Amino acid sequence: MNPTFSLFTVRAVQVPSRTIIAPAGPRAEERGVMGTAAALVRALLAVVAALTPAAAAACGPWPGAGAPSRPELRIMVPNIPGGGYDTTARTVAKVLSDTGIASDVQVFNLPGAGGVVGLQRLVNERGNGALAMQMGLGVLGASSVAGGRVSVAQTTPIARLVAEPGAVVVPSDSPFRTIGELITAWKKDPARVRIGGGSSPGGPDHLMSMRLAEAVGIDPREVRYTSYDGGGGELLPVLLDGRLTFGASGFGELLGQIRAGQLRVLAVTSDRPAAPLGDVPTLKSQGIDLVFTNWRGIVAPPGISADERRTWIEALTAMRRTRQWRAELARHGWIDAFATGEEYATFLDDQSKAVARFLADLGTS
Repeated sequence: MNPTFSLFTVRAVQVPSRTIIAPAGPRAEERGVMGTAAALVRALLAVVAALTPAAAAACGPWPGAGAPSRPELRIMVPNIPGGGYDTTARTVAKVLSDTGIASDVQVFNLPGAGGVVGLQRLVNERGNGALAMQMGLGVLGASSVAGGRVSVAQTTPIARLVAEPGAVVVPSDSPFRTIGELITAWKKDPARVRIGGGSSPGGPDHLMSMRLAEAVGIDPREVRYTSYDGGGGELLPVLLDGRLTFGASGFGELLGQIRAGQLRVLAVTSDRPAAPLGDVPTLKSQGIDLVFTNWRGIVAPPGISADERRTWIEALTAMRRTRQWRAELARHGWIDAFATGEEYATFLDDQSKAVARFLADLGTS
């Protein structure tokens, strides 16, 4: 993978047969919108941080002490059903359960503030070794926008699981048939092109949009990007009904609509074509010097024991070796990016610092 396009200045992370380049290079966005978002996030955090496990139990599933029947493992998804985090978490739970590696693994959603509401709850669950949270680059960006009142640094790193290329997607009735046609129209009048993504500022879809603009000669400050909660959740209906010119998202969470002919993929951001999409071209093959790969991983609450952390790591390591997991990687177009221990902890720290620098340059953190 060519490091010149990376969005943050972070070392390349080697994974089996691939290299994941952490995103690089900050660019600007509509600051008034992001400033308002930051204020809303801080208000939400004040409420969530005040909740005790007992009080929050009335608001939804709570894996704390006193639960009448708690499964062995629970995974929290910090956004709505249908997004990339949700798909990944439910796939993990299914494979763990189907293979007998873990029993009755449950997944529940706690959306809000780009993932920060879920992150705050995870941190509040100090010492709960049966709980973990699905997360990725978007949570790092959202927590930085929130002012760092809660951060991934407060959690216990478990494992990085997968990486996923992004895609430039339009509804099937879009006038744009190729990425070249879209870029021509975008360059002619950036203000008329509306982009949507399933991540907050600092997240993968936002970063991909900014870097695509830069790669084709558009000032990122002119990009009209709107964030939605979950690529396959809130983004999908807005994209399908034509309110957006194009979507920037991991293609895995939109595969159902792509295969059904409701969405058309103009290009993928990987360095080679993505098998689930057939002959869809890469950006590079169309003369656009950009390759971008997102990642997803799992973290646990702070203060869990070494044995509890080892239980999670061993379960996910065993899962990764199964044919069922390999089949899911192929089905979703995910790249095996597995890492645990200090390698994953260092990766999270590097990514968090890079995102914070990016957003500080935008004046949002």
